[in-house]
Amino acid sequence: MSQPRQPPAIEAYGVRLRPFRLGDVGDIAAGCADPLTQRFIDSLPSPYTEADARWWVTEGAPAAVAGGGAAYAIADPATDRLLGTVGLSHPVPQRGQAEIGYWVAPWARGRGVATAATRSLAAHAFATGTARLELLTHVENAASQRVALATGFRPEGVRRAAAPLRDGGRRDLTVWVRLVDDPPGPSTRPLPDLPGGRLTDGVIMLRRLGPEDGDETYRLHIDPEVVQSRVPPVPAARDEVDRRCRAAEGQWLVGTAAAMTVLDAASGDFVGNCTLIYDQPATGQAMLGYSLLPRWRGRGYATRTVTLLARWGFDHVGLSRLWAGTLPENVASQRVLQKAGFRREGLLRGRLPGAAGTRADSTVYGLLPKDLAG
Repeated sequence: MSQPRQPPAIEAYGVRLRPFRLGDVGDIAAGCADPLTQRFIDSLPSPYTEADARWWVTEGAPAAVAGGGAAYAIADPATDRLLGTVGLSHPVPQRGQAEIGYWVAPWARGRGVATAATRSLAAHAFATGTARLELLTHVENAASQRVALATGFRPEGVRRAAAPLRDGGRRDLTVWVRLVDDPPGPSTRPLPDLPGGRLTDGVIMLRRLGPEDGDETYRLHIDPEVVQSRVPPVPAARDEVDRRCRAAEGQWLVGTAAAMTVLDAASGDFVGNCTLIYDQPATGQAMLGYSLLPRWRGRGYATRTVTLLARWGFDHVGLSRLWAGTLPENVASQRVLQKAGFRREGLLRGRLPGAAGTRADSTVYGLLPKDLAG
């Protein structure tokens, strides 16, 4: 791989990539001290000062370029003010590989700056000999994951404990990759966003599970009646629930699961959770699951939830088949599935982990598009 050579400036997609200047120090310090930047880039000093920014301009960025990488200020073409930074690091010449990374200042977010800068630098890297670019994101950094998808990167999995935390410990990183011969344009998403951000039949509403749902979701999954149908049947831990809520959008974006909150459409009250797990993309099959607080049962809300989720799976995801499993004794859940059009397909013995190291059977139900009720 030829060493990346940084030209004086690259202008494309509405942004300018240029070398850093001492006049950028104030904006770099402000951008890197921002709480959101600090949250997702653990390698930054904390607190981040103008002295740190000056070191980056005079020593850090030149060292990155001398080491075979690239370091650019993202600037507004009209004013030349710094909007963020983008660069290439960890070059592996024998593999034709490098890692691309960026941050965007608070005053420039929501304008497509990261997407434009990533597209520009990726094109430059490929034109100068790079064959494979990696982009690593925090598993909870959905905004950065959307940039990866918009610029044609594809998810390749999670690199466990890949990044050291500023205060100790380590965090997982989602790996996104773009190859020099990948088709242009955004990557195809297995699980699209909900149309208008929600699904509703006028009685219930489904929307993406998020960090704001932690309290209610925890209350749901420690309810004794709900715990009986959990796998295994033990109450959820609070930190487990919070992690799930924070990471839900990321799992949706990589195409593994679409976790949703069920709300009463009239009052907006929390009803429960439901999830579509895309377990077999190659065959167009996904699994469906749901849990409702006991106070909302007996009103047809569970059947409405299953029906709405299934219809979205068939009409928008393009699924060919859905399946669901229940404990053999969970007759109420089996009735819900049957009302939605699912058919009983058999019993899988000892499929699920039960209480105290035991195993539990699972009754399996299947749904095809032609079977869906309503």
